[in-house]
Amino acid sequence: MTPRSWLYVPGHRADRVAKALAAGADAVVVDLEDAVPPDQKTTARETALRLASQGLQERPLWVRVNDPTGPWGEDDIDALAGLELTGLRVPRCEDPAVIREVATRAGLPLQLLLESAAGLARAAELATAHPLVAGLGLGEADLSADLRVTGDDGLAWARGWVVVAARAAGLPSPVQSVYTDVADLDGLRASTERARANGFVGRSVVHPRQIPVVHEVFTPTAAEVASARAVVSAAARAQEAGEVAVLDADGRFVDPAVVRRARLVHDLTEPSEPPSGGTS
Repeated sequence: MTPRSWLYVPGHRADRVAKALAAGADAVVVDLEDAVPPDQKTTARETALRLASQGLQERPLWVRVNDPTGPWGEDDIDALAGLELTGLRVPRCEDPAVIREVATRAGLPLQLLLESAAGLARAAELATAHPLVAGLGLGEADLSADLRVTGDDGLAWARGWVVVAARAAGLPSPVQSVYTDVADLDGLRASTERARANGFVGRSVVHPRQIPVVHEVFTPTAAEVASARAVVSAAARAQEAGEVAVLDADGRFVDPAVVRRARLVHDLTEPSEPPSGGTS
């Protein structure tokens, strides 16, 4: 199924990594970047290498590497290239040429984080920079600082733009950035509901207590699932009859666009095959 939660865990904290893998998130992201002190970068990288060497995990396992143009990023990419990981999250993406180089060297799917005005402005180019680009997202804390916005509403247009850039490139809907106030679960819920309404599917989290809220928001209700199944069934009948649109049992008009939406509900509720190799 499409992951709803993506739990970040600092790579240099082996105890937290073990807990994260058992915390119930749909995907785990071992962080080598922001959450890791400079003198612990090697330790964090070794953690990611150890996990990769153990073979496929029960859930998607991603690694957020350091800035590929910075002092640690190249070493991260070279060490992890071609290993048994679902993919890499790449921060501070701005230059499509850099992304092409990272993809060629890593040989793994890449989720690109846009954290600056320069990166946001080139979102469409970055999304199509290489066939291994598997998704776009925002790094909202850094982006807010770079854009000098003073409130959450100041990022509304940026969120809309990254949704458009991802979908125009044929990529999955973006994953919403983290909600940093871990204690404010009501705020997390409201923010996540807005994200879902505006085209995001899934959210990054920084603490296990945030997982149930994110799962609840992004898990379709029983009524939504029943409706989606009815749409898919109606579409199958239309196809058998040589039609492209039909009315379902409740008299609702079903066309290909409605079917695509129903299949998204399916993807958020039905188990998927375990990841293999470098695929997500």
